[in-house]
Amino acid sequence: MTSPLTVESLKELTKYDTPTVCNVIELFDIRPRNTGFMDGSIRACFPEMPPMVGYAVTSTFRSMAAPRKGDVYAGLQHQVEAFAEAPGPPIVVYQDIDEPTISATFGEVMCSTYKGFGAQGLITSGAGRDLDQVRDIGFPAFTNGTICAHGYCHTSHVNVPVTVGGICIEPGDLLHGDLNGVTTIPHEVASEVADACKELMKAEQIVIDYVRGSNPTVQGLIEARQACEADINALSERLRKK
Repeated sequence: MTSPLTVESLKELTKYDTPTVCNVIELFDIRPRNTGFMDGSIRACFPEMPPMVGYAVTSTFRSMAAPRKGDVYAGLQHQVEAFAEAPGPPIVVYQDIDEPTISATFGEVMCSTYKGFGAQGLITSGAGRDLDQVRDIGFPAFTNGTICAHGYCHTSHVNVPVTVGGICIEPGDLLHGDLNGVTTIPHEVASEVADACKELMKAEQIVIDYVRGSNPTVQGLIEARQACEADINALSERLRKK
């Protein structure tokens, strides 16, 4: 992995929505356009919150039966200890391996603990609960639904590859998520993404300004789109050369 982003660079990424980040990643042409982002099963619990950016600390989760040892929160300590292994601010990423999902992956206590130790948010392929309380502490969460009870919740493994939202997440993957969904950001281009987002938005604004103006015409739209496309193509060519 290339060097992790600075705190300032991560903060810059939070200025842009996840669709714009996805569009910029496409311009680098380093992965197929239908890969690298989570599918519609993963939804923001709090769409009003700003974009979440951080590095994955992955875990597997079960709640159908009691753990063979420890209590229902077995593994929480190991997760918090694993935060130190992340390249930067952590995001907790859970794969619920029960099928179907039995109960909630997280609640107020767990999210308060994660936030207290520096986590930027949580993503689970399972469910959540205590959503009012988690919203109140300002902790972004992404789930596949909501269930009121926690069952025999326990964390089976920490910092292993997991499958969430239809993609594999490796420990240390850089993630960006907002009300539109969650994407990974390839490490090799991460330092370029924020600046490219700014340029892409400027190019797209050509079309937006035109169609929102008075008396747009089809010919005018064609010209605005051509100007926008020229700027985006120039940006893409420059990014690919880097």
